[in-house]
Amino acid sequence: MPVAENTNAIIKGGEFLIKETIAQDIFIPEQFGEEQRMIAETCQDFLKTEIWPRLDEIDDAKSPELIASLMDKAGALGLLGTVVPEEYGGFGMDFNTSMLVAETTGAGNSFSVALSAHTGIGTLPILYYGNEEQKQKYLPKLASGEWKAAYCLTEPDSGSDANASKSKAVLTADGQHYRLNGQKMWITNGGFADVLIVFAKIEEDGATDKSLSAFIIEKSFGGITMNEPEHKMGIKGSDTRQIFFNDCLVPVENLLSTRGNGFKIAVNILNIGRIKLAAAALGGAKRVARQAINYANERQQFGTSISSFGAIKHKLAEMALRMFATESAAYRVGQHIDDLILAFKEGGMSDAEAKLKALEEFAIECAIMKVHGSEVLDYVTDEGVQIYGGMGYSADAPMDRAYRDSRINRIFEGTNEINRLLVVDMILKRAMKGQLDVMGPAAAVGKEILSIPDFSTFDDEGVFDAEKRTLKNLKKAVLMIAGAAVQKYMMKLSDEQEIIMDIADMIIEIYIAESTLLRVEKRIDLYGADSNERYKDMALVYLHGAVEKIGASGRSAITSFATADELRVMLMGLKRFTKIEPYNLKEARRRIADDLIANNDYKY
Repeated sequence: MPVAENTNAIIKGGEFLIKETIAQDIFIPEQFGEEQRMIAETCQDFLKTEIWPRLDEIDDAKSPELIASLMDKAGALGLLGTVVPEEYGGFGMDFNTSMLVAETTGAGNSFSVALSAHTGIGTLPILYYGNEEQKQKYLPKLASGEWKAAYCLTEPDSGSDANASKSKAVLTADGQHYRLNGQKMWITNGGFADVLIVFAKIEEDGATDKSLSAFIIEKSFGGITMNEPEHKMGIKGSDTRQIFFNDCLVPVENLLSTRGNGFKIAVNILNIGRIKLAAAALGGAKRVARQAINYANERQQFGTSISSFGAIKHKLAEMALRMFATESAAYRVGQHIDDLILAFKEGGMSDAEAKLKALEEFAIECAIMKVHGSEVLDYVTDEGVQIYGGMGYSADAPMDRAYRDSRINRIFEGTNEINRLLVVDMILKRAMKGQLDVMGPAAAVGKEILSIPDFSTFDDEGVFDAEKRTLKNLKKAVLMIAGAAVQKYMMKLSDEQEIIMDIADMIIEIYIAESTLLRVEKRIDLYGADSNERYKDMALVYLHGAVEKIGASGRSAITSFATADELRVMLMGLKRFTKIEPYNLKEARRRIADDLIANNDYKY
C-alpha cells in the first residue's frame, strides 16, 4: 500500500489555505505500485473487451438486462468489491487504489455510471453504517455481483434539499416492520437492483421526524413499482427510473444505523461520491483527449495534419494540463484520506468509523474535486468536439456520446453550485468552531494590505520558490476577501451566493494549482529535472491561468460589496497578491502539444 513518506505530516481538511504543504508529504500517481497498476490494467482490459465495442448496443438497450449482465462480468473480475473488506468477500483496497479503479472505469460511459452507483452509493452505506448482521448478509453478494444495488434519495420535491423528503415509514402494530410509502426519482440501476438504500422519515403517533432515516430494502419485499427508464440527454445506457413504494413492508432489522441518522449517512456517502466522481471524470477525459489527439494527427487540411496548427496545439495542450492538474489534486486528497484513516485506526477506531471520520475531515477537498473534475471533463469534451469539427457533431463519431455523457457530472452528487457554496460554508463553520484558524491569518492580511509593500529581492534556489510565493499571495487574496465579506455580512453572508461562489472559485484554483506544483516538484526530486521539462511547463501554465482566474473572481467579489476607500484598498491588495512573473505561455503549450502529437497519445 503506497503511503506518503511522512505520515506524521497529516494536515486537516481545508488547512491548505493557511498552511504550506511540503512536496515530500504528498502522494503522486507515479508512486502507484505494480499491484495497483495491474488492477488498473484489468479495468482497462475489461473496458476494451466488454464495454467499448458495445457502446451503441448499451445506449440502445430497451431493457436493463444488458447492463446487469455486464455487471455480472465485472463482479467475476472483482471490480465490484474493491473496497469491501476481505472478510465480506471483497479485496479491501485502500482509498487511493479505489480512486484509481474509479478513474480507469470512468472511461466506460454509461456503464461506469452503473458501476459507480453500485460500488459507491449502493454498497458503502451498508459497509460504513450497517451492523454486523447486515454486513454479513449483504456485502458478500454485493461484492460478487450476485445482488446489484441502488440508492434512493432524490424525490420530485427534494433534490439539493435532501432532508425535505416526503417518503414516510410507519411502524406496524406488531412492531415487526416499517410500512414505507413514497416516491423516488433519478434512481440509477433502479430497473435491475436487488437491494435499495432508501431514505424516508419515520412517522409515529401522527408526528414525523425532522431528519431522515435509512433502510435496506430488498426488491423481493414487495410493494415496489417503477416507471419505464427515463429518456435522458446522455448516459442513455444507464438504467434510471422513478420508483414507487406502496405499503412496502421493511423488517425493523433493516433500519440502517439509527433512527434519524439518514441525513448524516447521505451527506457522508456523498462526500465519497464526489471525489470518486472527480476520478471517474478524469478517466473519461483521458479517453476523449486520446481520441482528439489521434484525430488531429489523422485529419488533413490545407495539405497538412491539423495537429500542426497553433490553434489546435493550444487546445490539445490545455486539455492535457488541466487533466494533469485534476489528477495531481485527486490523488493528493486520496492519500491524505488514507493517512488519516490509518492514524484513526491506530488510535483505536474501527475500520468503518475511521474511514467515515477521515472522509468527513476532507469533505472540503472532496467538494473541490467534484467541481473541478466535472468541469475539466466538460472542457475536454467540448474541445474534443471542436477538434473533430463537423465530425464532432456527427453521431457516427465518438465525440457525440462523450459530449452528452459528460454533462450530467456537473449535476450528479450535488450540483456544482451547491458544492461551491459548501466549500466556503464548511471552511467558515470550521473557523467559527475553532477547528481551522482562518480568522487569525485573515486579520494579518488585513493589516498587510495597509502596510508598505515589501520590495525585497529573493535568491531563489529551490524548485518553484517564486511560484510558491505566488501561491502564498493567492491565499492571502482569498483570506482578505473572505474576511472582509464575513465582517460585512456576518450571518447573512449565506444570502450572497454570488460572492460565495467567487470565493469558492478562488479556493478551488489555489488547491489545484498548488497540487500540480507539488507533484512536479516531487517528480523532479525523484527523477531529475531533465525528464520533467514538460511537466514543469504544465505546472507553470496552470499556475498562470489560476492567477488570471483568481484575479477575475476576486475583482468580481470585491466590487460586489466594497465601496469607497475599502474598495480602493482591497483592489490594490488584490493587484499586489496576484502578481506573477511573465512566462511565454504560447511556447510552453506548444511544447506540451508537440509531445502529445509525437506520441499520438496522452502519456503524462
